[in-house]
Amino acid sequence: MPNLLVTGGAGFIGANFTQYWLDRHPRDSIVVLDALTYAGNLASLGGALSSPRLTFVQGDIRTPGLAERLLREHGIRHVVHFAAESHVDRSIAGPDPFLDTNVIGTHELLKAARQVWLNEGAGQSPACFHHVSTDEVYGSLGPEDSPFTEESPYAPSSPYAASKAASDHLVRAYHRTYGLPIAITNCSNNYGPYQFPEKLIPLTIILALQGKPLPVYGDGRQIRDWLFVGDHCRAIEQVLSEGQAGETYNVGGKEESTNLRLIHRISDLLDEFFSADASLLRRFPHSLAGKEGGAASLITHVRDRPGHDRRYAMCNDKIERELGFQPEERLISGLRKTVAWYLDHQDWWRQIINGSCRDWMLKQYEGLVSF
Repeated sequence: MPNLLVTGGAGFIGANFTQYWLDRHPRDSIVVLDALTYAGNLASLGGALSSPRLTFVQGDIRTPGLAERLLREHGIRHVVHFAAESHVDRSIAGPDPFLDTNVIGTHELLKAARQVWLNEGAGQSPACFHHVSTDEVYGSLGPEDSPFTEESPYAPSSPYAASKAASDHLVRAYHRTYGLPIAITNCSNNYGPYQFPEKLIPLTIILALQGKPLPVYGDGRQIRDWLFVGDHCRAIEQVLSEGQAGETYNVGGKEESTNLRLIHRISDLLDEFFSADASLLRRFPHSLAGKEGGAASLITHVRDRPGHDRRYAMCNDKIERELGFQPEERLISGLRKTVAWYLDHQDWWRQIINGSCRDWMLKQYEGLVSF
């Protein structure tokens, strides 16, 4: 496999993918390009940072000429494009960075790939621009609607989803107009190690460990399909190795849950961990996990956010049929691994909640939480 450029490789999914790829492909090298904004964290790359096969470049995908130079200098033939502003609440509060990064940034990468691979790269090995997108571009489903397929019409609800929809269209346009070899994966909600604490699952775990209210938007009956990040990494690997140029593949976890049910599951797991290990209460003395009432007693319903989609669900038939991909992790087993990881990596998340996301979380949940 040729050298890879992984954009956003110090973010949640990008860091997991980078570690996964280096472990699975010992002959390959990776260049990670990350601007290290609030959600980027070099610590998320773990031991991969010390690998001679990893080159880290701090830089912005919007910078003209940067990606083009990296593609040339490192002989890059695969781009795996994770870099994106991705939090819906932030996009509602301020859409501009989402358009800048997700649309303009993606376009800079596409221009670079076209120039180096097509205009300058005649006769070189096959390449692929792999664009990582989201189920949110499809909009919202009703309770009885069939899951989204690759043919579902785009109907984004939030500025975040609209910016990702626009970038999807740009990627396809570069394939159809210029013949750029591309693939797109639209994934459902990811979870797992190294996820930024503003997202639902890590936020719930971290607040519960501190004995703080667990905010639930509206009635909590919004339904999401949950995909463990390790399964997502395997799916991208299969698309890169076996996928067809120009194709789109939906990647879901086949694990739908309401937000309220999900938070109860996390609370139950925390109660289980605390009941089995007395040292956890000494490490997290303010937590109610394992005590009378348990972590679930902290659940607090708050005003729903604007334009909150009711349900997402993904149909995996195409990627299963054509590439043989199946998610391996069930939601309860993936949540157990995730809760255990956050219990064991307090230093990682405390540094973040006391630093890069502190002000945002205080404002978002004003009157409920403090750090």
